[in-house]
Amino acid sequence: MNLNEYDNNQVPAWCPGCGNFSILKCIKRALSELNIPPYKVLMVSGIGQAAKAPHYFKCNLFNGLHGRDIPNAVGAKIANKDLIVICESGDGNTYGEGGNHLIHNIRRNVNIKVFVHNNQIYGLTKGQASPTSDVGMKTKVQPFGVLYPPLNPIALAITLGASFVARSFSGDEDHLTEMMKLAITHKGFALLDILQPCVTFNKVNTFGWYMERVYKLPEDYNPYDFKSAFEKALEWGDRIPIGVIYKNDRPTYEELLPQLDGEPLYRKINDPKEMLEKIIKDFV
Repeated sequence: MNLNEYDNNQVPAWCPGCGNFSILKCIKRALSELNIPPYKVLMVSGIGQAAKAPHYFKCNLFNGLHGRDIPNAVGAKIANKDLIVICESGDGNTYGEGGNHLIHNIRRNVNIKVFVHNNQIYGLTKGQASPTSDVGMKTKVQPFGVLYPPLNPIALAITLGASFVARSFSGDEDHLTEMMKLAITHKGFALLDILQPCVTFNKVNTFGWYMERVYKLPEDYNPYDFKSAFEKALEWGDRIPIGVIYKNDRPTYEELLPQLDGEPLYRKINDPKEMLEKIIKDFV
């Protein structure tokens, strides 16, 4: 597949220098290198600057409410298990409003991919602290600085038994593309936390701030080692690891449901009108 086959000729409404540009480019690269055509991809997003990314991409798209992208993605995946379903939103959408959906679908291990643009701030609503903002960050809404510790999405996902947990950085496109490819081809729920600068509202966690701190996990690192993975999850500050931090092979939600055996669920419905009438009759 050629990268141009994923273009829809829309002009992104992001600030010059925003990390979203690199992330969008890497998604196209990942799908192109995996030779996955646009019609096999469903991008689902919520609200936010990051959630606009699927608008600039030729594929199937569902853009829903703030924090509600994961349940929509799960519904679509259950209806058509042949789709590559990718949730794409920011840290506020996914770790804040959508936190409950994230937690319970990690537990279920639904075979969807969740790419989180983590710039540690709410960009669309002009710079409030997000769940991943560090202690002390001052904003117009937090004039005395953030008072409590940030959510650690990597540690959270590992403790829930996530089957794939990775982190990358928008400033390293080769690494990010590789992490996306591994997440997409993983069987089960995949969380990819993507560090990125917000050039307008986050003057602390800048491109240079991340560049000085991120480092790649060594080749002999074992992501199946729970203890080592959790230790890596807690690394934050002067050094921040990127790579596949944790893997845990276990059955997917779809594999545990006998109703989903065989062909996709939507093909088993011969007459949608007849089924709808039966559902209504059962409830009346």
